[in-house]
Amino acid sequence: MNTTPQPDPKDRPARLTVGVVGAGRVGPALAASLQLAGHRPVAVSGVSEASRRRAAALLPDVPLMTPAEVLRHAELVLLTVPDDALPGLVTGLAETGAVRPGQLLVHTSGRYGARVLDPALRAGALPLALHPAMTFTGTPVDVQRLAGCSFGVTAPEELRLAAEALVIEMGGEPEWIAEDRRPLYHAALALGSNHLITLVAQSMELLRTAGVTAPDRMLGPLLGASLDNALRSGDAALTGPVARGDAGTVAAHITELRQHAPQAVAGYVAMARATADRALDHGLLRAELAEDLLGVLADGATGADENPGSDGTHGPEGPEGTDGGAR
Repeated sequence: MNTTPQPDPKDRPARLTVGVVGAGRVGPALAASLQLAGHRPVAVSGVSEASRRRAAALLPDVPLMTPAEVLRHAELVLLTVPDDALPGLVTGLAETGAVRPGQLLVHTSGRYGARVLDPALRAGALPLALHPAMTFTGTPVDVQRLAGCSFGVTAPEELRLAAEALVIEMGGEPEWIAEDRRPLYHAALALGSNHLITLVAQSMELLRTAGVTAPDRMLGPLLGASLDNALRSGDAALTGPVARGDAGTVAAHITELRQHAPQAVAGYVAMARATADRALDHGLLRAELAEDLLGVLADGATGADENPGSDGTHGPEGPEGTDGGAR
């Protein structure tokens, strides 16, 4: 976490005028954070009613303008639009003459580096890619969460210090990402953050189906401990039936999911396979147990009839002639 003492904004004049193009969940929060650091938001653009409400809540008294007007009024412009809309927006602003020489143009896309801002660079702008590795709610709590938040920073080498300084002013921690590694960097964050929400939501739904009245209360301590263990120990923190090679238990899981939540089977099998691979690579899963486990997962992926016994494992006439053991 950044522990560098921050000057009181009241003790210094505003240094840059700040504009926001795209008042989604991210832009107003970053502008509000820059305001706390002594900068002055002067303009924001937003189309939907929700974006206008967010702007009013986080940036009160800052006027709503068109994107071109935002660039005309601001020295530092935050382009906080969806990834797919960013290239077209930058090209359009540059072609219409909205970009001014010496203007700091910052986008917050995780996918793109600074190169997506090349049309603005040719118009004289100073391009920066500052992506906060944080999930946003569109409420004032987002500003607090930026304290200690890592930012993926990409910029021309001569602007690196300026980019990192802006992140530090927002209370964040700059992490330099090479231009050609931005898509991989973003994929890693999506895998860890976005998919985590899907997994947790599915788990809560299944717990409700199983009769648990407060799945959030049940999962909270468990998931918190799992996350802490994973961040501290990586693959050494793996546990559960897949890491142990409990093929019969995994077969029972798949049977139950196919009956009560068939939409969750593919995800369960995919994550179980990935877990098995990592457990094998790190010596947590014994090879002789992995064979049966991977057989169960192969059946689960194809929807093969598992002929389950009463406990969800293969019956006595199982495919390998085993005594109730699962493939």
